[in-house]
Amino acid sequence: MDVKLVNPFNGAALKSTAAGLVDSEGTVFPVVHGVARIAAEANYAESFGKQWNRFRLTQIDRPEVGERVSERRLFAETGWTPEDLKGIDVLEVGSGAGRFSRVLLDRTQARLWSVDYSTAVDANMATNGKLAPGRFHLFQASIYDMPFADDSFDKVLCLGVLQHTPDFEHSVRALVAKAKPGAEIVVDFYTVKGFWTKIHGKYLVRPFTKRMQHERLLGLIERNVDWLLGLSAALRKLRLGALTRFIPLVDVHKILPAGLPKDLVREIAVLDTFDMLSPEYDNPQRIGAVARMFERSGAEVTFADFVDNGTGRAAVVRAIKRLR
Repeated sequence: MDVKLVNPFNGAALKSTAAGLVDSEGTVFPVVHGVARIAAEANYAESFGKQWNRFRLTQIDRPEVGERVSERRLFAETGWTPEDLKGIDVLEVGSGAGRFSRVLLDRTQARLWSVDYSTAVDANMATNGKLAPGRFHLFQASIYDMPFADDSFDKVLCLGVLQHTPDFEHSVRALVAKAKPGAEIVVDFYTVKGFWTKIHGKYLVRPFTKRMQHERLLGLIERNVDWLLGLSAALRKLRLGALTRFIPLVDVHKILPAGLPKDLVREIAVLDTFDMLSPEYDNPQRIGAVARMFERSGAEVTFADFVDNGTGRAAVVRAIKRLR
């Protein structure tokens, strides 16, 4: 294995044993259900563990019915092709239930090293663990304490994650640190488009919902999703679509392709609404500000703009780690 595993807290090399990953000082990180646990189960990302184990397959592409939302998003935002990733080490940070892990394992020949801070790693392993033996390495770890030596990866990917971390720029530095000099890092994130960004139903109720017990919040969404979807549709029919921003429900009209089964649309609405109301952190950024974070972190920005990812426009920054 070309990627060196290290204890992120003391820098000591880790080796695989029957007890788990062990360093020279005797520190043991257990392997549970095939996943090395570098992080404690209780942490700020608990809500993501809840949602991805509950909705394990919801965002996984269904190519047999022509649904490739995750695949289109991954390749559109990165600008990569399967050929670009053949035989190289790719770090995926914040993999959730494994929607992009599945694409990388199924559509490319990359060696995938994936981390998530939450127990969503259990969902990812259950879905993708047997897909590409020898090419998939999954860890439960914080973006700030990943078990890899610096300068290890040919490409680094972090989609749908940075806005949910407590320190956005610290997170950018952590990604750049793990890339090899000359390697590419690609991220997307929630963006600040103007003063109106936080004049939105999500931000009006989040001070309350992010403190709610997760089961209670999920139940509240489940009980109200149908009439809220109906209200959203009615406003659009009346050409009052601008008012839907004040409904505390994900705007499925913007994020989903037409023609999906109604039960799947409902499931995604529940999942994505929980996803926007439950996280402890939600920190949108301006694209230019994120580009400057990369520059300060030792990377040259090659792209900083919106990308049409197949279901909307995503804020994306791509950068190359500077050669020393």
